Amino acid sequence: MPDTVLMAFAPHRRVVVFGVDGVRTDTLAAAHTPWIDAIAAEGLYAEFELNDLAPTVSGPGWSTVATGVWADKHRIDGNVFADHALEEYPDFLSRLRAAWPEIRTYAAADWAPLVSTDSLGPVFATPHRALRVDAAGGGEKAGPFGHDYDATGADIAADAARVLGGSDYHASFVYFGEPDEVCHYQGVCPEYTAAVERADQRIGTVVEAIRARPTYAAEQWTFIVVTDHGHVDEGGHGGRDPWEAQAWIAASGPAVPQGKVLTEHVDIAPSVFRALGLDVDESWGLEGVAFGERDGVR
Repeated sequence: MPDTVLMAFAPHRRVVVFGVDGVRTDTLAAAHTPWIDAIAAEGLYAEFELNDLAPTVSGPGWSTVATGVWADKHRIDGNVFADHALEEYPDFLSRLRAAWPEIRTYAAADWAPLVSTDSLGPVFATPHRALRVDAAGGGEKAGPFGHDYDATGADIAADAARVLGGSDYHASFVYFGEPDEVCHYQGVCPEYTAAVERADQRIGTVVEAIRARPTYAAEQWTFIVVTDHGHVDEGGHGGRDPWEAQAWIAASGPAVPQGKVLTEHVDIAPSVFRALGLDVDESWGLEGVAFGERDGVR
């Protein structure tokens, strides 16, 4: 990874990327999601179809979000990362640390490969603080394999609110896996919609804590919310059905354009860098661009 520092670090700039796994676009539209809606209204909301370089699976989806390159470059095409190229194409938190040693980074997830060595991960390799919450042990909302992503989502929201609301962290990735889990086992149904609404409430818990920071008025925060794929009606993904190949992004912040913008997963990492004022080095080989720069849309 190049160690060239291209811009001075600006500690008042902050960014949080919220990952919400497996949320269909029509379910998001039907659900009561005031926090995601507010982020979209203050900046942008985009729906898009995953292209042929983007398998409709979580491993490659979140790796593309993290790295800014497609699966043929980061070499993750499933949920076991046996032949990955994440050292060559590291996640955006790792790139930020390499550029600015003084930056503080945070990641939290209840899907282990994102933040741990499970399945030959992690995707996010070097955050200063990484919270892994295992969705195991049952509970009344557990799936058939004993996974309780409702409980782990609540734990992640509480930790992220405490850390980001009360400490100095500049760049973060906060992930909620419950909607994907519910749809896998119950399909598109009211329980799935409720899981999406709980994820929205948890995003709100974190955003409210950030806005309560004594220094918030002097800071510039960017919020990005993204899903990796959708689901077929009966639950499941990995193919090219239109509903499983749909994804969406909502974002707001000082450097985020407003209104209709063409964008896709590879644009998340470059948009994080723009939000924090870091120029992209061409040697990184990124395939995305910052929000508003795709296909001449500005």
